[in-house]
Amino acid sequence: MKIALLGYGKMGKVIERIALERGHEIVLKKDEFNTYDGLATADVAIDFSVPSAAVSNISASFNANVPVVSGTTGWLEHYDEMIALCNEKKGGFISSSNFSLGVNIFFGLNEYLAKIMKQFDSYKVSMEEIHHIHKLDAPSGTAISLAQGVIENSNYKNWTLDDAKANEIRIEAKRIGEVPGTHTVNYDSAIDSIEIKHTAHNREGFALGAVIAAEWLAGKKGIFSMKDVLNLQ
Repeated sequence: MKIALLGYGKMGKVIERIALERGHEIVLKKDEFNTYDGLATADVAIDFSVPSAAVSNISASFNANVPVVSGTTGWLEHYDEMIALCNEKKGGFISSSNFSLGVNIFFGLNEYLAKIMKQFDSYKVSMEEIHHIHKLDAPSGTAISLAQGVIENSNYKNWTLDDAKANEIRIEAKRIGEVPGTHTVNYDSAIDSIEIKHTAHNREGFALGAVIAAEWLAGKKGIFSMKDVLNLQ
């Protein structure tokens, strides 16, 4: 399979190595210094860039009839535009805040726990996410996905980085050293606390998941998620 890498930073290089190990060919390594030359020859594009480049990368892929796997976060105010373009071009698209197998299992656990805790209003939910100092957006896309998972399965209405109101989930975002990513969901009451936590040890899980998603998406048309890829429905 021919893969275009849109974004060639630390994650892009790990994705490249894993893709090559799995027998794929890299036809484009796009960074801020080169063009999209070679994109149209790809079977699938993997976008791990920066928020300011994601929309251009995704748009260029759809316009070149190349399906896209996007792991870039911080651009979701344009998500509906990209969905509309994907549908217009009859493209294929997977956008996820986190491609790690472990994190996607954690997403399911988070939603299941939220359903249970909905009936116990003595517990207040909050979240903490820790990432490396180079991460541009806060809170992380994974933290937002976790918050949305709680909101969809409880009486909470919103998340905030500030002091939380009764129906809001407080997210504390920390940027420390070279931490790949740690996410904790807390339920606290006056009597006790319940905590679930996912800790990434390196970038390997994110990269492998993105390549697996690309393998799954190649040749498909439509809007999909990691639940489709991993059959976690």
